Amino acid sequence: MPYIALIIPLLFAALFAFALFKKVRLYDCFTEGVKGAIPLAVSLFPYLAVVLILSELFEQSGLSQALTALIAPALNALGIPPEIAKLVLIKPFSGSGATAVLSELFAAYGADSYIARCACVAFGSSETVFYVSAVYFAGHKKKLLRPIVIALAANFLSVVLGCFLCRFL
Repeated sequence: MPYIALIIPLLFAALFAFALFKKVRLYDCFTEGVKGAIPLAVSLFPYLAVVLILSELFEQSGLSQALTALIAPALNALGIPPEIAKLVLIKPFSGSGATAVLSELFAAYGADSYIARCACVAFGSSETVFYVSAVYFAGHKKKLLRPIVIALAANFLSVVLGCFLCRFL
């Protein structure tokens, strides 16, 4: 058994030992935390449902394919393989959808190809911006346009830089 697998159990054991030393009632603290989590989950549900429904509609409506075909030449000019355009589009909406696209790219081009390396960098260096925004900003009446635009720009720049670096690695 590798020693790295013991980190989590040892952290839990240390936490329990520290709580016993400080005379903290662990079960009571745990149930109090759960009580606070239930209203949070209830308040997050509508926002998450909207993001998940919209991402599925984006894919099923054909809009994803149309936008992919439209932006592929521009991505190619920036050094991003046009084959990963769909991944670049879907990742801000859906992590599971992006995983499916990544698997398709592996199957089509091989895991060691330039396209697969660029796809891995695009997948790993970007975030599901709309999902995270729904979770972090649920219930806040703040303007969300600026943080979302900044996050999308950072995602895109990370893909451009990542594909540029993949040419040399």
